Amino acid sequence: MKALVVREILRCILTTSYSNRHIARLERVAANTVRRYRIKAKEKGLDWQAINILSDDALYAALNSTRTNAEDKRQPDWAYIHKLMQAKHQTLIQLWEEYRRIDTNDAYSYSQFTHYYRQYIGQIDISMRQIHYAGECVYVDYAGKTIPWIDSQTGEEHKAQIFVATMGCSQYTFAWASRSQKIEDWIDAHNRMFIFFNGVPAAVVPDNLKSAVTSAGKFPRLNRIYVELARHYDSVIEPARVRKPQDKSLAEIGVLLVTRWITIILRRRKFFNVAEINEAIPELLEKLNNRPFKRMEGCRRSRFVELDKPLLQPLPEQTFEYAQWISAQKVPSDYHIYVLGQAYSVPYQYVGQKVEARVSHKSITLFHQNSKIASHVRIYEQGGVSTDNSHRPASHKAYAKQSKEYFLGWARKINTNVLAVISAQFKGRPEYSITGCRSCSQLQQLAAQYGSERFSSACQCACEIQSLTVSSVRSILQCKLDTPSDTPVQANLPLHYNVRGAQYYQDGGA
Repeated sequence: MKALVVREILRCILTTSYSNRHIARLERVAANTVRRYRIKAKEKGLDWQAINILSDDALYAALNSTRTNAEDKRQPDWAYIHKLMQAKHQTLIQLWEEYRRIDTNDAYSYSQFTHYYRQYIGQIDISMRQIHYAGECVYVDYAGKTIPWIDSQTGEEHKAQIFVATMGCSQYTFAWASRSQKIEDWIDAHNRMFIFFNGVPAAVVPDNLKSAVTSAGKFPRLNRIYVELARHYDSVIEPARVRKPQDKSLAEIGVLLVTRWITIILRRRKFFNVAEINEAIPELLEKLNNRPFKRMEGCRRSRFVELDKPLLQPLPEQTFEYAQWISAQKVPSDYHIYVLGQAYSVPYQYVGQKVEARVSHKSITLFHQNSKIASHVRIYEQGGVSTDNSHRPASHKAYAKQSKEYFLGWARKINTNVLAVISAQFKGRPEYSITGCRSCSQLQQLAAQYGSERFSSACQCACEIQSLTVSSVRSILQCKLDTPSDTPVQANLPLHYNVRGAQYYQDGGA
């Protein structure tokens, strides 16, 4: 079972009051699996916050034990068995004995036989009138009929898609015009829907459009960003089954009402952008929600205020931000991965590991096994690089900070003589000169070796003799020319006939 499914099962267990069977139907797993995870989470005292920060490997190690797969069993003809069960006095155990008599080695046990039979009859198409509880579900879909708008610059006609959301209990309806049915518009419409309701229902029931379900069928796979939106709002996504209109009957009713009372009216007007359409929708939507019911008292708005609104979950402090997931890629030796043409750093410890990127409009967040390991402000310059210094190893940090400005700042903290020697290393060279940085690095090593006081004196001597090189400073320190000598120096020599003086040599030695 994939880690994403396990996390959703645990989130439903720990944050909702759903039964094991309800959660099992949502995640397309067995109810016993949900029960086992519920027991393990209780035994280990886990909560959703603790589970959410675990990596995939840690989550599997904490909750799962490896076991071998059972041998394949012979599948009964469930349709034939169910047909026989319609006869009076027919028992399931008698049919199981006939099934088992064929070959006992590959037959199900009686408990397995009854389990799979109940599972089969649960899938039979039986229609019934649905009961919608207050604050439980909202049904969402796009209307089939669009509203045209004309680009004022090009004159080209476009079609706005109409997003419709209907509360299950009150049938309170929301409508919003989107440029397309793409995932970014789908997420934006949901954000506006929750703001319109000023709360969050327990579950959202969408149709199987690509923005919601990436892989439809018996075991649908939800869009990853859509799952994140559900987590952000602490709600659950329950997609309708394929070709099962009864699963989203209220969505169809909402689409029909919006088409009749909003779309058809607005299609007679001329719009020049989607924003103008969304400015015109609220007035008509208000009239729709205030229309009295024919078969019961009140209207959609009054029932919403009375029934749904008190049971909605509160909105989070921040609106969900749309993001795009970039498939996992291995971190190279330079600990930078490329995301949409730009390079972003990750901690060097993850070199050789696979990392996923979540790209929003403002930021880039990097994940390893569902754990956040780095975050960067998004850059749009093609070929740009964003490097967090904390991601570098110690040797790279030391090398990265080497520049003319860095060494000059270090020298200013000591004195002007040191500043003069450091400046001389970059004379006629660029700010990031490798030769200049290497010379300054050697001077820093001399300062560390001999102490800042002697190093400062050595730089003063180098300035006095106008030899501002590393070799001169090193020679002064090695020969201790920076320190005063203990041997007394005679200031003036006494007069003596052996002391000839300069004049003697100027006269040619006479």
